[in-house]
Amino acid sequence: MTTTAHAAVLRGTDSPFSFEDVILDDLQPSEILVKIVATGLCHTDLAVVHGDIPGTFPFVLGHEGAGIVEQIGSGVGDLAVGDHVAVSFASCGRCANCLTGREAYCLKFMMLNIAGVREDGSGTMTAADGGEMHGSFFGQSSFASHAIVAARNAVKIAPDVPLELVGPLGCGIQTGAGTVLNSLAVPAGSSIIVSGTGAMGLSAIMAAKAAGATTIIAVDVLEERLAFATKLGATHIINGKTDDVVATIMKITEGLGAAYAIDTTAVPAVIQNLINATRFGASIALVGVGKPDAMLPLALVTGAGKTLVGAIEGDAVPQVFIPQLISMFQAGTFPFDQLITTYPFEQIENAIADTKSGAAVKAVLTMP
Repeated sequence: MTTTAHAAVLRGTDSPFSFEDVILDDLQPSEILVKIVATGLCHTDLAVVHGDIPGTFPFVLGHEGAGIVEQIGSGVGDLAVGDHVAVSFASCGRCANCLTGREAYCLKFMMLNIAGVREDGSGTMTAADGGEMHGSFFGQSSFASHAIVAARNAVKIAPDVPLELVGPLGCGIQTGAGTVLNSLAVPAGSSIIVSGTGAMGLSAIMAAKAAGATTIIAVDVLEERLAFATKLGATHIINGKTDDVVATIMKITEGLGAAYAIDTTAVPAVIQNLINATRFGASIALVGVGKPDAMLPLALVTGAGKTLVGAIEGDAVPQVFIPQLISMFQAGTFPFDQLITTYPFEQIENAIADTKSGAAVKAVLTMP
């Protein structure tokens, strides 16, 4: 049975979103139909808007959806109509990486999450007039009232967990926290630098505190964000506009440099500071979406004795990690709800403006 969904459609690079009806395809056996209750606005969505990630237009974006299952495909056995779910990134479940628990590095990741089609190449939606429309962004396209989702991408959550909160756990917050807890496996008593105190960076700071890191250094250029980072667990703050970042970190770490670092900015000069402010043998994770032509001097890496990793989705298995984050939140050790500002779906442009200005840390769009 086809479904009409109301969606925010992007028709070209740097274009405003337009609200349009789209027609969703029939479910395949392994899919579910989710009525979206809320969806996070992520910098990855904005990277498509600005052309840093190529898009196939017209395109329905959105990839931090949360909602209620309305239909299930004939082959779905572990979800039922009425279940509450958070929706995370898509993975095939069959490649060598998926089969070893590395779904975030699925060998079909780009096709399943960016190309706007299912694995078999078919689309999940058309325009109301029958024209072309691309969906399936990160296996969902949750900037819409309803989304077709592969059941393996959905994470069942308890009905008492607010759906307005859990959407961002599917990507941005999962990435920040998972990079600390999974990708870097930051141990208790360690030192870590987090550059950029947006949703990912602040999630990383909360996770570092929960992991027992004792030196947590936040770097940003917005004083209000640095103050917020202190509230959430940063032990030291550095303003990249006014402070000598490397010298200050070296002083904090008694000349050794930090053992771990995470960059969420994808700004080469900021990453260079991280490389120079970490110790021999340090591990540095890069999670920001950079400009296609962004470059780093090779001399900073060769012979540096440091590991640089481009971490994806916090190396998370969503069905395992999202419930862990919810348990941490309920225990009071991961207060990610403090990051969220909600906006009615029709105010998506206001949410984007506030995200860009820094007025909102994590914008979440709520459906009528």
